[in-house]
Amino acid sequence: MPEPTQLEPAFATDSKPKHSPLSGEEPAEPQGSRLRQILILLVLAAVVALVVWRIQTSKKDAQSEADRTAAQARRPIPVQVSLVQQRTVPIFLTALGTVTAYNTVTVNARVSGQLLHVNFREGQTVHKGQLLMEIDPAPYKAALDQAVGQLAKDQANLDNMKAEADRYTALYSAGVVSKETQQLQVSNQGQAIGAIKADQASIEAARVNLNYTRITSPIDGVVGLRQVDPGNIVNAGSATSLVVITQIHPIAVIFTLPEDQLPQVQRAMQGAAPLVVEAYDRSDAHKIASGTLLTIDNQIDTTTGTAKLKAVFDNADNGLFANQFVNVRLVLSDRNNAIVVPTAAISTGTQGDYVFVVNPGPTPVSKRKNQPYAAAAPSGSGGGKSGGANGDSGDVGKDGKPRAPFHVDAVPVHVDFVIGTNSVLADGAVQPGQQVVVDGQEKLLDGSNVSPQLVRPAQPAAPASGQAAAPTAGSAPSGSGKGHHHGDGKAQP
Repeated sequence: MPEPTQLEPAFATDSKPKHSPLSGEEPAEPQGSRLRQILILLVLAAVVALVVWRIQTSKKDAQSEADRTAAQARRPIPVQVSLVQQRTVPIFLTALGTVTAYNTVTVNARVSGQLLHVNFREGQTVHKGQLLMEIDPAPYKAALDQAVGQLAKDQANLDNMKAEADRYTALYSAGVVSKETQQLQVSNQGQAIGAIKADQASIEAARVNLNYTRITSPIDGVVGLRQVDPGNIVNAGSATSLVVITQIHPIAVIFTLPEDQLPQVQRAMQGAAPLVVEAYDRSDAHKIASGTLLTIDNQIDTTTGTAKLKAVFDNADNGLFANQFVNVRLVLSDRNNAIVVPTAAISTGTQGDYVFVVNPGPTPVSKRKNQPYAAAAPSGSGGGKSGGANGDSGDVGKDGKPRAPFHVDAVPVHVDFVIGTNSVLADGAVQPGQQVVVDGQEKLLDGSNVSPQLVRPAQPAAPASGQAAAPTAGSAPSGSGKGHHHGDGKAQP
């Protein structure tokens, strides 16, 4: 029986032709797959190109920022400077003092009565003998008139007693009357004389009381606030005063010094001229008045170890007031040719006080290591055409001409003492006529390029023969400008 015939499927399950490994032919890829691969490659290439471009742009921006930073670092720093001065300064002791009226008078009534008139204005300056107030004088004038009348009566009695005494004396001489009768008449005459003297004293007392009704100023001074108004009854010996008068021309200042300072004050007082005393305000910067030392108290306060001193001031401008607190400077002597700089120029570091002295020329080579980007700065350029003080460029002035470069040197100094806003330095650190930085020190290092601007007029002593004149901003400072630098070559922090 024949086998059944196997039927072919009606459709193929795989449309791809079978690949025979012996044929050596690659199968053909579809056109869509090849296009996708090309697009992917293009996108990757674009991303790589974008990354490379961004990296290069970042490098250029970083280089530009570095160039700007370097240019900023090389720019001269604008600073304000002042001149070192050489002049005579006082050597003094300081103390806290109290202004005291040279004389103080509390005016009271010396007779009782009604207060009629007040002839002053509170706070007015009055003179010695000027009428201030007036008490009702009528009772005291009546008492004076009564005393005068009594005197006239007793004077008539005296005349009669004198005539009787003369008559009885003559009768006694003639032997008519006895000695006792004559002596009695003489005694009556003496009593009448005594009554006359008593009457004269009564008149004087009445006249004094009458004068006391007119209250006058015993000193030159300033009246305070009145304590009693017109129309009130005032009584002699009352605890309530009428007014207080203070003498302020001259005026006194009482201050204290430690007992250890008294010997040098006493030695200074032995000179021919009196010691000068200066009164300053609360900030110790503004001088109010100048006077002279009057005396030292005769004893030391054992509780504080201080002695009181009294100074006298003319006070012509009324700058001092009674009970005002002032800072006192007792000038003992003067220091000639002292080196003076503004206190604002003094900076303090770990090694002590120092100042920045402005000198001509760019940053020295030995100090460029302290300055950022200093090596990139052109030699002698002063830092390029960056902005300087007052809107000028760093090395070009307003006239368009190049300006000489400047740099600062940190110079150690020793401050002997401070006078107001100035400091007196020990000799040798800086020289008169040099410029020191008074504003902008916080931006400076030792050797920094600067653009100086003079902030105050020059007031140094006249330069000696052959000495250069003091410089101005934009010109080279006088002097060598080489001070004593710190050993590490850096400015103090």
